[in-house]
Amino acid sequence: MRDQARHARRTFLKRAGALGATASLTSLTSLTACGPRSTIDLGGNGADRTLTAVIGYGNDGSWDPAQTASAFAMAANNHVYEGLADTDPITRAPYPALATRLPADPDATVWRFTLRPGATFHDGRPVTADDVVFVFDRILDPATPTLARGFFASWLKEARPVDTRTVDLVLRFPFPDGIARLTLAKIMPKHVFARPGAWDDAIRGLAVGSGPYRQTGHHPKSNTTFAAYDRYNGPRRPAFPRMNWLTIVDAASRVARISGVDAGAQISDNIPYANIPRLEQGGLSVGGGAGMNNLFLMFNTAHPPFDDVRVRQALHYAIDRQKIVEVALKGHGKPASSFLNDANPAYRRAKTVYDHDPERAKALLKAAGVSGLRIDLLAVNVSWIVDCLPTIKASWDAIGVPTTLFPQETTAVFTKMDQKQDYQVVAAVSNPNQFGLDADLIMHYNYGPENLWTGYARWAGHAVAKRLFKDMDAATREPDPEKKRAMIQDYIDVVAEQAVIYPVVHNELITAWDPRRVTGIRAQPYPGINVLTARWV
Repeated sequence: MRDQARHARRTFLKRAGALGATASLTSLTSLTACGPRSTIDLGGNGADRTLTAVIGYGNDGSWDPAQTASAFAMAANNHVYEGLADTDPITRAPYPALATRLPADPDATVWRFTLRPGATFHDGRPVTADDVVFVFDRILDPATPTLARGFFASWLKEARPVDTRTVDLVLRFPFPDGIARLTLAKIMPKHVFARPGAWDDAIRGLAVGSGPYRQTGHHPKSNTTFAAYDRYNGPRRPAFPRMNWLTIVDAASRVARISGVDAGAQISDNIPYANIPRLEQGGLSVGGGAGMNNLFLMFNTAHPPFDDVRVRQALHYAIDRQKIVEVALKGHGKPASSFLNDANPAYRRAKTVYDHDPERAKALLKAAGVSGLRIDLLAVNVSWIVDCLPTIKASWDAIGVPTTLFPQETTAVFTKMDQKQDYQVVAAVSNPNQFGLDADLIMHYNYGPENLWTGYARWAGHAVAKRLFKDMDAATREPDPEKKRAMIQDYIDVVAEQAVIYPVVHNELITAWDPRRVTGIRAQPYPGINVLTARWV
């Protein structure tokens, strides 16, 4: 595990997919246990043709399933890998994947799983209990700070092999919500990823799973290709012999690739709101998914005056959120009234809601003794975020806080965070629904004593933060669902009041597809696509 720990520390940012990989196809060819990776094959006719998809996010982030928050990689990994259980991409209801069934008693503190007979990895080797234990040992190892550890360590004690096809998960206390989280522990072949340097290979794009599609080519900043795995015998069979996923971050180029008589793709995510009418007029189906996708502000609490809660609140009260929704989002969003979006089952309107109130903002700044404040707003350059920034600037200018906008590549912004460079305020995008819907998971993704985001905000040592973390842990352990929900809602009120890392608006994500060519597509409320229930028309 020491090698893994060194690797994890060295790639702290890469685990969130913030640093791009630079590996080429040739450099990865010798790494895969599946043999040489093919060049791009776009041939085929009829049902044998290639499904071409356009993803509006980079494919050069980390592909390590336990580390990544990359939208492209997470979506792809859901087709390449399996968990013991996986979840439906829309309802998020769990179903048996590598396991033959879900736990009969979700409240038990030992869950026994039997692996699917005949399940093999893409190199033909059988999936065993040792592979399952290998993955969970890595996730739970405190010396290997994977992103996934935050989703499991509080409630899962260990994974124990029973025989070659049977494994027990031993829980610290009853935790039924953990069943859905098993999809976040993608089972990886020990014989591939236990060798020295394999985790670096996984970051750069090496993917060997047991899922319905195997990766056949990976070209960072260009495309990734897949083929149906002919030995797959699981619950969601592959319908497309081949897939080619293009990474096109530029919105205009993305729309052009899916529209018009010469359209080369059948599906695209991250569609700009302004293009919806044109695409619908061209015969495409356009669907939206409203969820936790949000523009948030993060304050550097080690940089006065942002250590003062009144200043953070003032800047939130100053923002004309409704104008952002109307002008930048074209109506496809809502002002945040809690950390959670209002469709989340645990949602309750927060006690502190930042309605547009410039006079209150000025009064809070005055009470904090702040005058002459000027802000450099560091922001990621995601297209819809950039559209929102002018309203934030105008709102802060209007209360006497001149603001300069600094939109930059996402990698540049979070490299600064990782290097602990000084900053004032960051505007960025987040969507914890990539990992699941339960509020406990969402809040632990964003807040915690060892959390990535609270580290960036320099807030984990604050007395209020320490109390918050204790309240969060108590809610995790609460067995009664209604009490648990109330406890979560209560500590979300603290998060809202403190406004250290807090959403401004929640928006809708738009997917477009050609219904004359593909069916079974469902627009999801988080980045990427899922075609495990899709097929050719």
